[in-house]
Amino acid sequence: MPRKISRRTLLKRAFGTLSTLLAAGAGGYYYARDIEPKLLEINRHSISHTLIPRGFDQFKIVQFSDTHIGFQYTIGQLKKLVEHINRLEPDIVLFTGDLMDQPNKYLESSKIAPILQNIEAPYGKFAVYGNHDHGGYGTDIYRNIMESCGFVLLQNEFREIKLLDGSSIYISGLDDALLGKPDLAQTAGTLPADRFNILLSHEPDIALQAARYNIHLQLSGHSHGGQVRIPLYGALYTPPFSDIYHEGLYEIDHSLPFLLYVNRGLGTTRLPFRFLSKPELTLFTLTSQRNE
Repeated sequence: MPRKISRRTLLKRAFGTLSTLLAAGAGGYYYARDIEPKLLEINRHSISHTLIPRGFDQFKIVQFSDTHIGFQYTIGQLKKLVEHINRLEPDIVLFTGDLMDQPNKYLESSKIAPILQNIEAPYGKFAVYGNHDHGGYGTDIYRNIMESCGFVLLQNEFREIKLLDGSSIYISGLDDALLGKPDLAQTAGTLPADRFNILLSHEPDIALQAARYNIHLQLSGHSHGGQVRIPLYGALYTPPFSDIYHEGLYEIDHSLPFLLYVNRGLGTTRLPFRFLSKPELTLFTLTSQRNE
């Protein structure tokens, strides 16, 4: 016969359970607000393709995204980020948008360019607009900052990255899909079919349209990986144009093939929390499949 539990024992157990839940909730809140947003995960990926020239074998590309400086991400964090980037010894550095959270309200914007100028990338630094870069009358503010620190801002255009041996790849950049005027036909419509082509697009779901063009790798941000993820459920919320692709590497088209990588970004927006969605810096190493 089961032992009868007294009312006092039942209340003690209930109070203990409630206290545990409250402690876990408080601990989770503290972790999501004060710990995880300050972490940095460096993810490494090898990108292999028959169109990558032998001269570009082991060529290193670093992508960073969505700093949202001024909301929670600080100038001090940006300085440390640049140190991390330089330690990876990239050949090219790519920024996929949303530098400041509110460009026209951030009072320390003059401190950003001198920091980003310290990024070392012998074959260039390239960037595109995110929705926050256009928002808050930030279009010209963002352009002035990026260009003054040596970044080439790609707005529906592309550049050829050429080595001394004559081999090359192409980097193209699309204007922001939410607040800009993106034009995929202008951006990618004339890219050479015999070159490896990388597209920068702040919003990842653009990949559905980009797959129609001669693109082999699309790099995006915008989603923050959901910023707050619940086990067995996933992201609580992702912004428009990141409803389908949230984070990590996707194979969009098997025939080209066409790969998409969605970077979780570094900062936060709207709410100052990250949970199971650590800030990310990504290193891509190109691998040539050519035998000649």
